[in-house]
Amino acid sequence: MAIILSTKKEKSIADKILFVWLCVILVQLILFSIISSDEYLKFPYILGLEIPFPLLHGPLLFLYILALTSVQFYRPKLLFHFLPFAIGILSIIPFLMLSLEEKILVYQNEGEGFEILSTVIFVGIILSGITYSVLSLRALAIYKKRIKDNFSSIEKINLQWLLRLVFGLSIIWVLVFFADDKIIFSSVVLFVVFIGYYGIKQVGIFTNKHALELSLTTESKEIIEQCIAEPQITKYEKSALTDSQLKAIHGELVHLMKQKKLFLTPELTLTMVAEELEIHPNILSQVINTVEQKNFFDYVNTLRIEEFKDRIAKYDYQKYTLLSLAYECGFNSKTSFNRNFKNLMGKSPSEYLKECKAMLD
Repeated sequence: MAIILSTKKEKSIADKILFVWLCVILVQLILFSIISSDEYLKFPYILGLEIPFPLLHGPLLFLYILALTSVQFYRPKLLFHFLPFAIGILSIIPFLMLSLEEKILVYQNEGEGFEILSTVIFVGIILSGITYSVLSLRALAIYKKRIKDNFSSIEKINLQWLLRLVFGLSIIWVLVFFADDKIIFSSVVLFVVFIGYYGIKQVGIFTNKHALELSLTTESKEIIEQCIAEPQITKYEKSALTDSQLKAIHGELVHLMKQKKLFLTPELTLTMVAEELEIHPNILSQVINTVEQKNFFDYVNTLRIEEFKDRIAKYDYQKYTLLSLAYECGFNSKTSFNRNFKNLMGKSPSEYLKECKAMLD
C-alpha cells in the first residue's frame, strides 16, 4: 500500500503523512517479526530500535486528520508532537551502547536491568495512545461543527473513514493493556488490512481524488478552504454588532428566505446567502447563531421542514410522493430528510402524515 500510495500523482500533505505512517508500520512489523523469533541472534544490532516506534502512531494519526481537515496545516509547532519519540530514542541510548552480547542477554532475560525504563516507556506509549485518540476525535468534532456552520447539506462530506481510523487504532491501544506482543502485532496487521480495504473503498486515498473531496462540487471545495481552514473562535470579536444591527440583519435574512426561498437549493451554503445579503459570512453566522440559536445547517433544514409541512397542507401537493416532495423542499436524500424531520418534529415524516391525515401516493 505504501508503494501504491507513492505512485499516486499530485500527492497531498495528507497522502505524504499516510505514506510515512505506512512505512513506519512496515519497519515496526519487520523488526517485530525478527525479534519475536530466534532470528534476532543473527541481527543483534537491531535490538532496541523497535522500542520508541509506538510513540509515532498517535502523532501520525492526528497529523493525518489535521492535514485532511485543515487547509493551513503548516505549523512549526506540529513538530513538537514528535518530541516523545525523540525522548524515547534518547532514553534507550544506554541500551544501544551495550555490546551485542549484552543486548542479547538483556532480551533473553526479559529486559533485566532496564525494568524502570521499560515501565516508563510503556506508560508513555499508553498515554500517547489515549492523548492522540482524544485529540483526533476532538479535531473531527471541531471540523464537523465548522461544516454545519457553513453548509446546509453534509451528506457528501464523509468523516466515517477518519472515525474508523481513530477507533481502529484505539482498539490496538486497548490491546496493549491486556494482550501479548503477538496479539498486538497481529491486530496491527489487521489494522493495515483495514486501512487498505477502506482506503481503496474510499477511492480518494489511493487515487488522485482527495478523500474528503470525492463527492463535493468545485464550489463546495472552495468554500471548505475559505470557511473551515481554522477554528473560528474569534470570528465575532471584531464585528462589534449591536443588538439592533443583529435584528436588522436577521430581518433581512428572514425577508430574503421568504421572497427567494434560497433554502430550496440543496447545496446552499453560508457564503451563498451572505453574498445575497452583501455581508461577510462571519457576520451572517453570528446573526444566525445569536438570534436563531442554531447553526447554519439546522437553520436551513428547519426552513425546509416548515416548507414541507406547508406544502402537504395544500391539496395541490397531495399528488406528490413523500420523497419527491422532500426533494422539492431542498433535501438531497431520503436519509437527510428523515433524520432532520425527526430531529425537529420528534417523529418520522410518515408518523406526522398519519397524524395530519395527509394522503400522499
